[in-house]
Parts: sequence; C-alpha cells; structure tokens
Amino acid sequence: MTEFALDLNDDQKQVRDWLHGFAKDVIRPAAAEWDEREETPWPVIQEAAKVGIYSLDFYAQQFFDPTGLGIPMAMEELFWGDAGIALSIVGTGLAAVGVLANGTEEQIGTWIPQMYGDVDDVKVAAFCSSEPDAGSDVGAMRTRAVYDEAKGEWVLNGTKTWATNGGIANVHVVVAVVDPDLGTKGHASFIVPPNTPGLSQGQKFKKHGIRASHTAEVVLENVRVPGSCLLGGKEKLDERLARTRERARAGGGERVKNAAMATFEASRPAVGAMAVGTARAAYDYALEYAKERTQFGRPIIDNQGVAFQLADMRTQIDAARLLVWRASWMAVSGKPFTAAEGSMSKLFASEVAKKVTAQAVQILGGNGFTREYPVERMHRDAAIYTIFEGTSEIQRLVIARTLSGMPIR
Repeated sequence: MTEFALDLNDDQKQVRDWLHGFAKDVIRPAAAEWDEREETPWPVIQEAAKVGIYSLDFYAQQFFDPTGLGIPMAMEELFWGDAGIALSIVGTGLAAVGVLANGTEEQIGTWIPQMYGDVDDVKVAAFCSSEPDAGSDVGAMRTRAVYDEAKGEWVLNGTKTWATNGGIANVHVVVAVVDPDLGTKGHASFIVPPNTPGLSQGQKFKKHGIRASHTAEVVLENVRVPGSCLLGGKEKLDERLARTRERARAGGGERVKNAAMATFEASRPAVGAMAVGTARAAYDYALEYAKERTQFGRPIIDNQGVAFQLADMRTQIDAARLLVWRASWMAVSGKPFTAAEGSMSKLFASEVAKKVTAQAVQILGGNGFTREYPVERMHRDAAIYTIFEGTSEIQRLVIARTLSGMPIR
C-alpha cells in the first residue's frame, strides 16, 4: 500500500508545472473567445495533442500513479486554465475509461486510438449515459439494446442527453438496457463506430457555463452494431446477468448494489479536482486584483472586509483539495469508502467552487460582473460542478445513506 503524503514527488511536480504552463500560455488566452463562440476549441485540442496532453498515454500515466494524485493534479491544473476548454480536452477520457473498464484487450486496442485520432487529425469521443427522464435516476433508463441473433448484431433505440461531444464524436460509448427486469444491473455498454446509420445529434444545448464544451442529445434510431461492439463480449454479459439473477433470488441484491455504488464513488474525486481548479483560478485573480485595485487611497486588500474574504477563500480551497486527495489516495489504495468519502470530496469541492467564484465577483465589484474580467466566466462555469456526476443533493443522499445504513429518500 502506498504511504500517504501531502507533498508531490519530483516527477509529479514536473508534470504539474508542465500542465500549469500549458494552461497559462495556451488555454487561458483562448478562453474568452471560445466561451463566446460556444464551439469546440479544435485548435486548442490539437495543441494539447501536439505536446502529448491530449492522448491516452498521458491519462494512463496519471491514472496509474501509485499515489492516486496524478489525475486530480492534472484536472486541477487544466481547469485552472479554463473549465470549458479543459472539459473539451478531457471529455474523451470519459468514453476511454468506459472501454478500459469494461472492454476486452482487442476492443481497447481497436477503439481507443480512434477516439483520439492523431496530431494532424484529432478526434473526440462521447460517453452517453444520461437520458431526459433518467439523470440521477439511472434505474429509469429507457434506451434499449436488443440482440438480433440471426445477424449477430445489437439494435439500439433511445435518446441520450447531456452527452459531452455527443453527435460530433468519432466514437460513441452508449449505455443501454439489455434486461429491464434487473434494473440497473441489466445495463450494458456498447461501442457505436464512426458513421453508423441511425445515430444523430439531437438538440445542442446553449449552456450557462462551460460553453466551450459541446453538450448535446444523441438520438439512436434502429442503430445496428456488430456483436463485437458489446463491451466485454456477449459471453461475459450472459454470465453476469445469470449471476445477478441468482443473487436476486438468493436475496443478495443489496450487496451488488453497494458494489456498484463503490464504482461511482471512486470517480467523483476527479470532478472535485476540476472544481478546485476553477475555485483556485478565481481566488488567484481576486487576490492580485485586491492588491492592485485602490480605493480611498489604498489597495482594497487593506480592508478587513476584503482580506478576510480572501482568507476564507484560500482556506476552503485547501480543505477541498485535501478531501479530493484523501479520496483519490483511498481509491488507489483499495480502502473502502465507508463514509462515502468520494461523494464528500465532490460535494464539498463543488460547493466551494460556487462560493469562491461568487466571492471573487464581489471583490471585483462592477468589474467582476462584466465579461471583460474572467471571474464572471469562472462563476458561470462553477455552477456545473454541483450538477453533473451527481448533484449536490444526490451526494448528500449517498453520504447520509452510507453513514446511517438507512434507505433515506
């Protein structure tokens, strides 16, 4: 088991500084433009590919960091640059992780390279899970996948929503129901290859924040994919479904449910790290502004009303980072989240991001309310952290249920 430490090692510091430089020199100068355009920042993604940030190799290296801090460190630095552009850079990773977690070696080798493309022709991928009537309630998912034995194909029908890169992706990973009687355990994931007939982009959302990241509906109408596109393969799926049915008959369904919850818990610290990055960006800007901005003949930071706000902001950011690092270390060390520590980190960090960015706007006063200053954009971006990957209300529900052992509703 890796020892817990609060200091990054030399290799981690080198990666952090490299990412910070890219965020400062490439992402930040482009942030306002792509926020206004509300389009995917393809030139920035290409620059990230050229230097090796937009690649499976980079994320794999961070993911397998034995301390667990590689991913949260990377997320914090990129999102410090700009949340919308950073999400465009890391969004493909959601689909890639879905294939890595569930796919065969052949599927991993076939599809993940197609998700990223190459330096001269970058591609993106989309992970499609949420639905119009099934966001936090994944048990209400309606997208169906039916196996056509005669042709050895799966037929997918349904509508996905809130899909990052949905419709513009080269490869879509779609979660669908294969056995409605098994609830959330009757789901499976499928690869939808490029240019597959029947898959189309639905509504593209015009969002309050993270506007440089493409978010849209994905419509599936009799989408046929080869049997080889079922992640993990049909034999593995049939075995899993059979085990689930047997456990349900034996009264072991709750144990299966808790195992699934642990998987979701492990992914939430990464979102917390994104929130920390945005909060830190707003704090950094507000601090420098407060030292330079003069009112009544002195810098406004000389006023306790401003200085104490900044003290609170920094304290909350550091506390949020510590919760994220703890959960990330616990996940890589195999420690169970007996108090829903993954949800704790995501809940606290996302709420801190909203509060800190609002305080930054307040410190800048009228300037903070204009698009001439970046804290306005950061405040809009921060709103998403309390919504996606489980709302703050869902996180509190998970934590309360875990602590009490009661089916709180």
